[in-house]
Amino acid sequence: MSRTITVGLDGSPESRAAAEWAAREAKLRGLPVRLVQVWEPVPEPMAQAPLLGVETHQHWTERVPRQAAEGLRLRHPGVEVTTEHVTGRPAEALARAAQDAELLVLGSRGLGGLAGFLVGSVGLAVVASTERPVVLVRAGEQATDEHEMDKAGIPSTAPFRPVVLGLDVGSPDEALIGFAFDAATRRNVPLRVVHGWNPPPYYAYGMALEAAVQRELAEVDSTVLTEELRPWRQKFPDVEVVAESRYGSPSNLLIDASREASLVVVGRRIRRSSVGAHIGTVTHAVLHHATAPVAVVAHD
Repeated sequence: MSRTITVGLDGSPESRAAAEWAAREAKLRGLPVRLVQVWEPVPEPMAQAPLLGVETHQHWTERVPRQAAEGLRLRHPGVEVTTEHVTGRPAEALARAAQDAELLVLGSRGLGGLAGFLVGSVGLAVVASTERPVVLVRAGEQATDEHEMDKAGIPSTAPFRPVVLGLDVGSPDEALIGFAFDAATRRNVPLRVVHGWNPPPYYAYGMALEAAVQRELAEVDSTVLTEELRPWRQKFPDVEVVAESRYGSPSNLLIDASREASLVVVGRRIRRSSVGAHIGTVTHAVLHHATAPVAVVAHD
């Protein structure tokens, strides 16, 4: 199957925002969009109820995807849009749909203000279980939100805001870094690489971090980050790289950086164990509180 930008569609405002983002991304990548609508079966007695009967089923499985596809084709000419209906548990069905996708795009409910946005149980389960990149988009996300303001203070159609990459220099991964550089290339914007660091554990037990020691640790960490990015700068010479190695919470630094980003890219380590999949504390925090779309790239 050819690669697609696949969207989990349920008719909600957040899933419609995800579909719009997917169509814009599809145009950047020259790929089709696939709208996947999941219907979770209900017990037979409940299925006979008026609100859950044949007409409701037909509305959600036929009308909603068809109208969404027609709207995308109208607003994004040239982008191929297809629909698909599957039955099953939403998280499992979407994870399966992601296997043949370039990206899986999901919506996330907005909470407003500094609270960021909410990733529901289905979204978290999909992010934790699929090995394909997953992008979370807030309800109400607009194309103009991803672009810089012009001199009059009006969002323009170009240029895009920078792409932000959250990078752990202790365990960098080529898939994660490559995804971020590719996203910056397609948007023709700088890549802002943010790495947050904290002092060694023994400083947590009452030892103050002196200014000289902090500077020394910062210099060492910055050097490691620079060396890690050196081959990528050579591979993507047209991408301006702004590397930031700063003392503080990685999640807080990324959440702050998201306010000026078109896309935030973070990683999720794949853990094949009997205790199940995990997202990671930094990625979990960014998913809930970033103000820009967030791409989660799974890696070994």
